Amino acid sequence: MDLSTTYMGFKLDHPLIPGASPLVDNLENVKRLEDAGAPMIVMHSLFEEQIVNEELYFTHALEQGDSSTSEATNYFPWPSEFALGVDEYLEQIARIKLIVSVPVIASLNGTTEGGWLAYAGMIEQAGADGLELNIYDVAADPSETGEQVEARALRVIRAVRDSLSIPVAVKLSPFYSSMSHFAKEVDETGVEGLVLFNRFYQPDIDIEHLEVVRINLSSPADLLLRLRWLALLHGKVRASLACTGGVHSASDAIKAVMAGADAVQIVSALLQRGPSYLRTVREGMAHWLEEHGYESLAQMRGSMSLSRCADPKAYERANYMRVLQSVRPGVL
Repeated sequence: MDLSTTYMGFKLDHPLIPGASPLVDNLENVKRLEDAGAPMIVMHSLFEEQIVNEELYFTHALEQGDSSTSEATNYFPWPSEFALGVDEYLEQIARIKLIVSVPVIASLNGTTEGGWLAYAGMIEQAGADGLELNIYDVAADPSETGEQVEARALRVIRAVRDSLSIPVAVKLSPFYSSMSHFAKEVDETGVEGLVLFNRFYQPDIDIEHLEVVRINLSSPADLLLRLRWLALLHGKVRASLACTGGVHSASDAIKAVMAGADAVQIVSALLQRGPSYLRTVREGMAHWLEEHGYESLAQMRGSMSLSRCADPKAYERANYMRVLQSVRPGVL
């Protein structure tokens, strides 16, 4: 069965990619991912706050001594709370490149345009084959308009894309006021991939211990939002589309490809079941396609997208009313 696909300009044997996760911090796990058939390795993000924090920590140690502290330096976690510091992250790129034969995509989460540019360049120099920009921006300032939020993101994306020679993908959130328009604007910057979607980890409250807690792993229910926007954007943008969030099985991956995904990132399922589970999902996809008469993944891609759906309204407002009317007491 031909499961080949193209993502960010890379020709891959199949679309199942280990997404950004702590698995890449351990070289043995990275090798296990490749042995399980991973056609690409995506590293977790290097956060600009890590660099700022390390600089603050270093300056603080020189000027104040170990026994003193300040509110400014305590604002961020100490460097030891990050699995990989800045230098270690860049070195890890080089180490991974030495042990695998597949493309290695680094990830960067910045907060300022200068920070994005500086560290994107360092990542390219470290040997990464591509870069995933993790646009994680919670618009919490009530004085800032949606247009301003989008304009800031586009400035960063355009600047990074123009400064690098390696392919760039942008990991988006679903919370822009006009997702289709913003995706199109991001596409027009020349990036090679759009990743749908970033997961904003929703805080919960432990009422007994009075702590804010987070649930980090996804569930298959998270896939539904991704399917909607993959289906809407397929054929409307030049960049490759990747799905991330909620893919836990072969059927989940098949749905994503049917909606229009060129690549499918898997994270939580691999953290729960181990790197070898990637092979299980791949074999499940191949078996399903063969059983249903497909000759290739390309034949299936986008078959359930808006542009090829017999009832385009299934992805628009009319279906919302049908779903509500289909609910009956005692069914849920």
